[in-house]
Amino acid sequence: MTAVKFPSGLGVVHGEPVSAPQESALESGVPRRRGDKQRHAIVSAVRDLLQEKPFAELSVSTISDRAGVARSGFYFYFDSKYAVLAQILAEAAEELEELTGDFAPRGGDETPAEFAKRMVGSAAAVYAHNDPVMSACNIARSTDAEIREILDGFTDSAIDQIVPIVESEIARGTADPITSDVRGLVRALSAATALTLSGESLFLGPDRDLDRAVAVLEKLWLHALWGGQANG
Repeated sequence: MTAVKFPSGLGVVHGEPVSAPQESALESGVPRRRGDKQRHAIVSAVRDLLQEKPFAELSVSTISDRAGVARSGFYFYFDSKYAVLAQILAEAAEELEELTGDFAPRGGDETPAEFAKRMVGSAAAVYAHNDPVMSACNIARSTDAEIREILDGFTDSAIDQIVPIVESEIARGTADPITSDVRGLVRALSAATALTLSGESLFLGPDRDLDRAVAVLEKLWLHALWGGQANG
């Protein structure tokens, strides 16, 4: 299995302008390691190819040809096509951390509704920026155990950051979740969020209105964790 260390702890996203940090986090086409053109070309090739075919149909040869590198060059950077996918999701996790302010706890001037909007909106931006990779992964997770493991790592990194925030608010008496199983609740909310943002029709409905679905997700997080409080 591909081992990936996710971070501890998404112009315009769904009609909302992004801030300067968001623009930085979502900047595309720039290698994270300057001068490492081959590695970046391989990652870009996987992103491009997933617009044309499912991950199961990608081969190292196909990826290498699209990237313009030899197979030996591919294996210098990655031990498998799954390692490329894991790299993309690790970078997405970093984007999520940056857009949420490193999963910053809710401050005194941020209402529960605003916190829910920050978390869900950041996730929506990350999914939009990293599609079709995110959608392809969620489509394949039921049949590909390695993709499922990589996706679970991505989700767990976010859950591990959010649970302590909620528990801290419970201790202060500023949150009242619908269940005492906070981790289970955050996991369920995270799963609904991931499937919705991946374009799952069961969550989007026949009109596939993502903006409306995101608004529902924000309310779901708010009511599940704070009982629908708009302030406080």
